[in-house]
Amino acid sequence: MTNTIQDEFVATVSHELRTPLTSIRGFSQTLLSSWDKLKEDDKKKFIKIIEEQSNRLINLVENILEVSKMNTDKPVFRKVDVNSSIEKVIQLLLQKYKSRKITTKFTSNLPPSMLDEDKFQQIIMNLVDNACKYSEEESPVEVSTSYYDSEHILIEIKDNGVGIKEEDRARVFDKFIRLENHLTSKTQGNGLGLYITKKLVEEMNGSIGFVSEPDKGTTFKLSFPIYNQEEALVCSQQS
Repeated sequence: MTNTIQDEFVATVSHELRTPLTSIRGFSQTLLSSWDKLKEDDKKKFIKIIEEQSNRLINLVENILEVSKMNTDKPVFRKVDVNSSIEKVIQLLLQKYKSRKITTKFTSNLPPSMLDEDKFQQIIMNLVDNACKYSEEESPVEVSTSYYDSEHILIEIKDNGVGIKEEDRARVFDKFIRLENHLTSKTQGNGLGLYITKKLVEEMNGSIGFVSEPDKGTTFKLSFPIYNQEEALVCSQQS
């Protein structure tokens, strides 16, 4: 980062950290000073807010650490079975969203790709988790794989959620951007997930884009190179 960009990033991070910290301190002080005067329902409400803001803080710190590592941690490339790797992520997310229908539509015998599997799974986790968070509970999420062309695979994550407004589309992958809709107010987030996702995709020689229609949903599209033995040798030498 240049000094100007770094200063801007630090200033934004400081602001983002201050909000949950202020809430945690304020409600903690209220509980400590007025415990005997508060109703039981109010106590539970304040403790719940402290828990939510603590989780928000943890998530923010984890994402900031991820951003700081991106300039130093090089991908560790290896041959990855994309379908199998995605399936592992889906099983984890189904534990989190027990009532959610997450379906897969995999092209069989899809050739492997040359990826850092941990980073790849983080990408899929971020996108599918977003699709679940920003669509209604009864709305299905579909993950599919296919050929993009003879040299690339295509992965699509589709939801039937609120979609992305035309005027917001250019900012989707920017840092600390949260698009406003009736679901974002119910969901904790800090606007770093898609920024990190795009950077990870590009680190692994992939591309990411999306198509979206307000109130009808969004489909994120990822493409990664198909495994090539000669390129794999180059990647292993660079890692």
